[in-house]
Amino acid sequence: MPTIFLLYGNDEFAIARKLKDFDSEFTDPTTADMNTTRLEARTMTENDLNNAVNAMPFLAPKRLVFLSSLSSRYTKPDARKKFLEFLEKAPNTVKVIISEIIEPKGAEKHWLVKWADKNKTLVKSQAFFLPKPRDMPGWIINEAKKQDGQIEPPAAARLAEMVGVDTRQAGMEVAKLLAYVNWERPVRGSDVEAVCIVTSQQSVFDFVDALSQGNANVAQKLLHRLLENEDPFSLWGMVVRQFRLLIQAREILDARGNKEDVARALSVHPYVAEKTTGQAQRFSMEALESIYHRLLRIDEQVKTSQVTLDLALDTLVVELAR
Repeated sequence: MPTIFLLYGNDEFAIARKLKDFDSEFTDPTTADMNTTRLEARTMTENDLNNAVNAMPFLAPKRLVFLSSLSSRYTKPDARKKFLEFLEKAPNTVKVIISEIIEPKGAEKHWLVKWADKNKTLVKSQAFFLPKPRDMPGWIINEAKKQDGQIEPPAAARLAEMVGVDTRQAGMEVAKLLAYVNWERPVRGSDVEAVCIVTSQQSVFDFVDALSQGNANVAQKLLHRLLENEDPFSLWGMVVRQFRLLIQAREILDARGNKEDVARALSVHPYVAEKTTGQAQRFSMEALESIYHRLLRIDEQVKTSQVTLDLALDTLVVELAR
């Protein structure tokens, strides 16, 4: 009987962290590389899957097979049934780790979750949902502990105002704050004010401003400056998040809301709400939805190695600033 884990939810940061825990099972990098396969369901073949699951481990008790985005491939009941039967018959020399992005609403009805619930002796499932805004300060306090530091409750509340429920951004900000205090004392509210409304956030606002004004030269200069200081995937997350906020803000404005409504509805700091509201006013909802669909296509192309993220961002600037 194989060992199967299902990690699901909409907290991608938490799921990614849990996936890293599985990577740590191999202490020898050579053994790890030879016994680990990562498959993205949209691009894998049935042969890829069969070879990954049924191959014998090399100098290790088990192989690790990571599977993601299964719902994008197995859309019909017959295909899902065949896939699940294949997994259930897998050898006991494989550990399969499935990660699936699932929104909280109706999660219990998702085909993978239902399967896991019916096969608890075979499948160990764990849900990772984004915290509610009221729970975010506690999440930040716990995150500081996980990073071997401390943050005072008022400081955690202040940071929560700034990042909303974006756990990935919150985790990055906690890391910066702990480095700022050198792990020598708890992070205070004054530290959050000094560190967390940073040039990266402002530069992303400026970057989106340049795109909205059709200024490709300025947008590219800002992009390259950001890439000098930020990990491309971290920057990509900020850009995607900003356009997601713009769509939500545009909906609020179209319903005759204002920046205060945006701040409350999106659980963001008033500074972020004001900037986002101003930007949303420069785009139509149709334009924002078109841009967001383009971002999703880029995300898929990058994850399937069709294009590098740096090149995709440069291309995006040219396309959007026309």
